[in-house]
Amino acid sequence: MEGPFIRVEDTGEVVPLRPEVTTIGRGRGVDVRLADPSVSRLHAEFVRRGPYLYVVDLGLSRNGTRVNGRPIARRVLDDGDVVSFGAARCRVGGVPREDFAPEVELRRAAAPELTRREVDVLTSLCRPALSDEAFVAPATAREIADDLVVTEAAVKQHLLRLYQKFRIPEGINRRTRLANEVVALGLVRPTPVVPPQRTAGPGESPPQTAGRRAS
Repeated sequence: MEGPFIRVEDTGEVVPLRPEVTTIGRGRGVDVRLADPSVSRLHAEFVRRGPYLYVVDLGLSRNGTRVNGRPIARRVLDDGDVVSFGAARCRVGGVPREDFAPEVELRRAAAPELTRREVDVLTSLCRPALSDEAFVAPATAREIADDLVVTEAAVKQHLLRLYQKFRIPEGINRRTRLANEVVALGLVRPTPVVPPQRTAGPGESPPQTAGRRAS
């Protein structure tokens, strides 16, 4: 078989991967359907970019994705790697071997030049993914428009250009794939969350601030 493929360990089924994006999960609309209940309906994606293959966990499952037993968010794959989606395991084959670290080459090639407004749109898009909670979904075009005080049509035009710049092909969950790419590249970083100050109750002293000693 030419090109990258996966072998599902439970069934022995060999599945060739699509030229760009192959979705995997338990739902009916995915490219590779795994029946294990620990697998999310839309669990992860295999992405091919030139000679490279990487897997992206979409953050929609509590059980996550692992490569050779280690939890990952996004990982370039080598021939023979074992990728686990919950309890389901698949072995990767047909990936060209390289003598250098493909992660470095992929990361350098994947970061396009961005305008200030595009950075603002990406920051707003990824804000839900940068909390301590599990990645549920990125912001919608309407939410981004409200955040940036612009029209929804303008946001959609920016998103179309960003899909092109990051080479995110058309298909389901396109905003999620863009957000995963941006976060993985470190172009948008989490902002520290400042916990709210607790007001003192009756008979209590005000809370001590950092660097202040009680007298």
